[in-house]
Amino acid sequence: MKIKDVKCAIIADTPVIRIDSDEGISGFAQLDGVEYRSEYVKQQTQFYRKFVLDLDPTRPQHVMAKINRFVGFKPWGSVASAIEIALWDLFGKYAGLPVHKLLGGKLRDKVRVYSTRTGAPYPHLNLMPEDYYEVAVKRKNHPFGFKIFKFRVGFHGAEGKPALNSIPESYYGDSLGVAHPARGHLTEIGLRYLVQCVEALRNALGEDLGLALDCGPGFSVASAVKFSRAIEKFNILWLEDLITGDFYPYTAVEAYRLLRIKSNIPIHTGEQINSRYGFKELIEKEAVDVVGPDPADCGGLSEIKWIAEFAELHQIMIAPHSGFNGPIGLMASVHVSSTMPANFIAMEFPFASNSAWWDNTLVKGLPQPLVENGYVNVPEKPGLGIELDENTARKYTREGDEDFFETDAPK
Repeated sequence: MKIKDVKCAIIADTPVIRIDSDEGISGFAQLDGVEYRSEYVKQQTQFYRKFVLDLDPTRPQHVMAKINRFVGFKPWGSVASAIEIALWDLFGKYAGLPVHKLLGGKLRDKVRVYSTRTGAPYPHLNLMPEDYYEVAVKRKNHPFGFKIFKFRVGFHGAEGKPALNSIPESYYGDSLGVAHPARGHLTEIGLRYLVQCVEALRNALGEDLGLALDCGPGFSVASAVKFSRAIEKFNILWLEDLITGDFYPYTAVEAYRLLRIKSNIPIHTGEQINSRYGFKELIEKEAVDVVGPDPADCGGLSEIKWIAEFAELHQIMIAPHSGFNGPIGLMASVHVSSTMPANFIAMEFPFASNSAWWDNTLVKGLPQPLVENGYVNVPEKPGLGIELDENTARKYTREGDEDFFETDAPK
């Protein structure tokens, strides 16, 4: 069997990768649908295509060896990661096996997921403690029954605007007006505001549910330490991306190591990091308590499994990230999370900006219910266990991408 084509289309506002074989079997993957990422995703797909045509799709490691040297930190590793995921989907369909069996077999029959956006959006950009309380109550009561919730605070916030920008004089520094624009040192006003927001979240969730905080990036080490110590009493599951993180082209390993030593709250980072080599120093120096690679950015399913196993050797936990990766991304993450060692905490439940992805028309075969008591059941059907409904997908496909559904391969 050979790879006949690699394509990308924007379907319901989200990039979808398709790999076709000469035997009529196709594999799919889904990527973050943030608008400014869509165009370069298509261009990168065409760039990688010429390196993988005519290769055997049942040898994912061999195929990825051809393109892995061209990748980088988020977002520049996402297309290669999606190609890897689509290869496993295709391989599983060909072999008649679920992807988790190809990855070595599952350790768990259901995978815990945590909530970041599901249930209620932030009401506006300027977030006050009472806004956090209201949103937390709504998300807590979502029928999916999540047991862990992550909220954006500090230099993260609603629609990418730092929550700290909700009040004046909250930090010493400048906001540049781009994605994750701010970086600085907390003022007394800013620290007090953050503590009040965290207290509101804990009061809303109660004492029995997990509360994680997505904090940046942007904190100085001194501010991160002060913030961590100020909220110890609220029993925080982890503090994420305090220093470097989302879209940073590097990881401040030594800064994280110092922070971890001084913090009694687990420290987390990793969503932007690509490949095992990107995580090597972070893990070997034991600079964090939790790593959070995203399979759609770190290199795919076999790569994140390697990272999880390497982290376990150093007593570091893993909580995989998942952004706007939609239901195809969800099931890819569920498969690989089911194979991870005992250092697995939970994976992020992904979102997709277009609700059509979740109404059981675009994608067939999703578990029903999709999430029950905070868990997703691991599929046993071949590949990722789901199928893109091409007839419905055509209705949501962006003009100019119609050739995504055309193939000369035998059916």
